[in-house]
Amino acid sequence: MRSRTTYTQGLFAEFIARMYLRLHGCKILKSRYVTGRNTRRAEIDIIAKHKNTIIFIEVKNRPSVQIAWDAITPNQTIRLRRAAETYLAKQKWHGNARFDVIFICKHKIYWQKNAI
Repeated sequence: MRSRTTYTQGLFAEFIARMYLRLHGCKILKSRYVTGRNTRRAEIDIIAKHKNTIIFIEVKNRPSVQIAWDAITPNQTIRLRRAAETYLAKQKWHGNARFDVIFICKHKIYWQKNAI
């Protein structure tokens, strides 16, 4: 078996996260949403909708939950929030929204709601 790069491992983790979200009743609205290049905004891994809530999801594929948490920096959090605000404004969404994280750690899935 070939060794997968970090990039392809990340893509695979996002695929697993999307399937997991679908199994839990979420509709995937966007994957890998970027507000604009060179704007100091972040890429949102997954944007989903569950009932009347839009969920912005950051996906991390790491050896442990602690290492995954440590990978979400304060600067990244700020950029994610700005990107989410841009998305909500473009969609003219006035309902509920939240930030979740999904960690893929050693073949286990951890979904933390209202995490960021």
